[in-house]
Amino acid sequence: MEGRAAVLGQADFVMPFAAMGLEAYTVTDDRQQIIASAKKAAAGGYALIILAEDVAAHALEVLDPLAGGATPCVVVVPFTTESTGLATRALADVLKVATGINIVGQARLTTNQDSRKV
Repeated sequence: MEGRAAVLGQADFVMPFAAMGLEAYTVTDDRQQIIASAKKAAAGGYALIILAEDVAAHALEVLDPLAGGATPCVVVVPFTTESTGLATRALADVLKVATGINIVGQARLTTNQDSRKV
């Protein structure tokens, strides 16, 4: 399968992807701007949309309804901020749709805390 790819996130996240030829949707942390850019990306006919984890919560308001189709494949990637676990949960959802089973497992999705004893 061939198709175009897009990336949505803040400038420092999208620049390396843009340098590789992906279409970049640069946003700030403004919810309305993120939603507007996600709508443009959704209408763009992309096979793959990569989201920075820090903007994914707002972008997924627009992109989640597309999850049932073959395209676009929406991938959430953690970046410079501490991971909230959204990227792992989003990947688990994509894998469950693709395989029909929960490959990642619930235990890995529930903690963002350090389990080491001091």
